[in-house]
Amino acid sequence: MAEILALVEARLRTALGEPDARAAVTFLGTDRIEVLRFRDSQGGTDIVRYVTLGMSAQPMADPAGTVTGGPGPHGPVNPYAAPSPSGPRAELVLSVRAGLADTGQVLRPLAVLAASPQVEGVIVAPGGSLDLGEPLWPGAPFSSVLVGEPGGLIEDLELDPPLEPVRFLPLLPMTPNEAAWKRVRGAQELQERWLAHGTDLRDPLRRSVALD
Repeated sequence: MAEILALVEARLRTALGEPDARAAVTFLGTDRIEVLRFRDSQGGTDIVRYVTLGMSAQPMADPAGTVTGGPGPHGPVNPYAAPSPSGPRAELVLSVRAGLADTGQVLRPLAVLAASPQVEGVIVAPGGSLDLGEPLWPGAPFSSVLVGEPGGLIEDLELDPPLEPVRFLPLLPMTPNEAAWKRVRGAQELQERWLAHGTDLRDPLRRSVALD
């Protein structure tokens, strides 16, 4: 586990530079999750990227084969699950524009989302959604995220077989209306609607895209 996380952190430093802050969160019955913060200037605008470190230490288990146990931060813990070492592995990436909102408070919510495979036995994959049930940060208009496709900002990290690569999955914040629309119409149609309206998904203050 430690070796995998060391490789993951090295990949993050190669792709994003040195983190300027990091925090660790540990939930009962789960491995420690860290969240690293990176800053990037694009066209005079500062972008802050929050990346989890620890989710990829264990492969994600098939929820069809789990047995639930005691309570955890996001639901029941599965003490009996023994996921295959070749199961999917991932870390989460959230990119927002700096200085517009108190996004520094997103560290614990991100750690909660990163712990969900251990806690709930779910597989986090592109096109899926994750719901916190509360704002991503104080005053945020988002309480859920759409999981995007990997391979853009940070390349997959190949591991020795039979281990699957670590994928770095971007999180796209959704307003409640967008989340409800996505449940009915699907992730692809929501992303097409964002694209058609030129939605800035990194704007922490943005309103819901027009959905009519």
